[in-house]
Amino acid sequence: MGKIFYLMGKSSSGKDTIYKELLQRFPKMKRIVLYTTRPRREGERDGVEYFFTDEEKLQQFRNQGQLIEERSYHTQYGVWSYFTADDGQINLRQEEYLVIGTLESYRAMKEYFGAESLVPLYIEVEDGLRLTRALEREKRQSQPRYDELCRRFLADSKDFSEENLRAAGIEKDFRMWIWRSASKPLKGKLGGVTSYKIVVY
Repeated sequence: MGKIFYLMGKSSSGKDTIYKELLQRFPKMKRIVLYTTRPRREGERDGVEYFFTDEEKLQQFRNQGQLIEERSYHTQYGVWSYFTADDGQINLRQEEYLVIGTLESYRAMKEYFGAESLVPLYIEVEDGLRLTRALEREKRQSQPRYDELCRRFLADSKDFSEENLRAAGIEKDFRMWIWRSASKPLKGKLGGVTSYKIVVY
């Protein structure tokens, strides 16, 4: 049986960068692309970062019993939904997968596929560094949404609290990888342990 390596962390923790590096290091891994109803950011491509869709498609998956997990956020610009669908992307009998998600979606995926099928990869970054990254990224947008940035930043503290991490089975004493930069790739190998922690500095 294959595994789903589930990459997660607070906003601006470097998930996309680490995700791309892992796919380069482990080219046999398949991607799982999630769905979202939020507007596409500049530079994002449909079917790459997300499948950008609407509430009608979400309801269709829900009605057909194909919805694995879903989350909705009341943002400064309306309700944005993110979800994973059983749409034929995942075949654990033959493949291993890498996906980016949240702690909430990780728990739902673990319930759907079974704890033995998922390996959490949790990224931990100092808050000051995350905020600096987030501000720089937002400045590059044609219409910066600083109010939404602040909402996400504050929500992360609650969503990724130590209590919630423990409840999801992500403990402090699991194996650590050190991520320095794209030119100095991750140390270690995937497999053989139940979870990983990636510290960015």
